[in-house]
Amino acid sequence: MAPATVLARCATGIEGLDNILEGGIPRGNMVLVAGSVGTGKTTLCLEFLVRGAERGERSLFLSVTEASSKLIQNLSTFEFFRRDLIDQGSLVFVDLPVLYDRLGLGHEELTPEEIGILIRTIRDLVRSLGAKRLVLDSLTSVCYRIRRDEQIRDFMLRLGQELNEAGCTSLLVSEIGPTPGRYSLHGVEEAIVDGVILLWNTRRMGDILRVVQIVKMRGTAHSRAQYVLELTPIGILMAPHLKGGREGGT
Repeated sequence: MAPATVLARCATGIEGLDNILEGGIPRGNMVLVAGSVGTGKTTLCLEFLVRGAERGERSLFLSVTEASSKLIQNLSTFEFFRRDLIDQGSLVFVDLPVLYDRLGLGHEELTPEEIGILIRTIRDLVRSLGAKRLVLDSLTSVCYRIRRDEQIRDFMLRLGQELNEAGCTSLLVSEIGPTPGRYSLHGVEEAIVDGVILLWNTRRMGDILRVVQIVKMRGTAHSRAQYVLELTPIGILMAPHLKGGREGGT
């Protein structure tokens, strides 16, 4: 019997997450980070990029809804953030609306041709930077301008292929409500991606807790247990979620 293939891993740098992912996300995977408001999606993604930049991996944040300057200002409150990573070009922020304007993609709904232009632009940006980690925040906002399920499916398949060929591991933020069983706006996104990391808020003993669970990760025999996620000055910490006294949840 042939030995099992050992997949190269992209360590997130978040210890608890890497522990349950056998060392990290398989290289080249495209992963959905899904959750409602205030669950820690953007913070998780930012730490993923910062930890990568510290390892010498060029990291790229594509921001759709929030100006990069504000993101960097918020990020600077964490002790793990290093401004020099931005100054030396290891951590790069790009505002996608600026790219839209430069490319003439001002229409409310993107045409198939314009979707192709957007994919090629992201591909060329990743290749020119040599980026090995990418975050798109948020995929939901991009899909608002694509709308049709078949075009969203095509966009994600093509983008995933381009990023995989570039050796780039990507996290795509998905903004969802509290409805159980849905991880994206249209419901097709989670079928295309290689992984789904789900975050939500729950109540226990009168406190609101952030909870994280790996729903899906191709190439990894991962734990599906729920973990409490804490946003601390030194970064994200995770601990097993004790369900006693739990109220609400997914």
